[in-house]
Amino acid sequence: MTACDPFESSPVPSLPPETSPAAIRGALVGAERAEFERSYRKAMAEAAETLDLTRVLDVLRSYHRIATLTQRQGPEAHRRMLDKVAEIERTGRNPDAVPSDEVRTLIDQRLAR
Repeated sequence: MTACDPFESSPVPSLPPETSPAAIRGALVGAERAEFERSYRKAMAEAAETLDLTRVLDVLRSYHRIATLTQRQGPEAHRRMLDKVAEIERTGRNPDAVPSDEVRTLIDQRLAR
């Protein structure tokens, strides 16, 4: 019978490389990178006070999703999407949107076939 060394394996999981704070930060662009840095620092400060990593892990999980999407579609496409969102928020209009009456007409035409 061998003795079990409690320090041989840790119940604390390690983060996969692509989910480390540095990897997430590196995959983000522009304002999202700055938002991540602020959120992560705030969560780390809270964790230092409360000794609870829940908020830190929530920040990593949320921004990992954004980082994954950014890398999947490419940083330039992601920047274009962010620019479009900013324009829609600023003007209240989507310049590429099709008016709802045109969409309704198209649906009616296809249903009539």
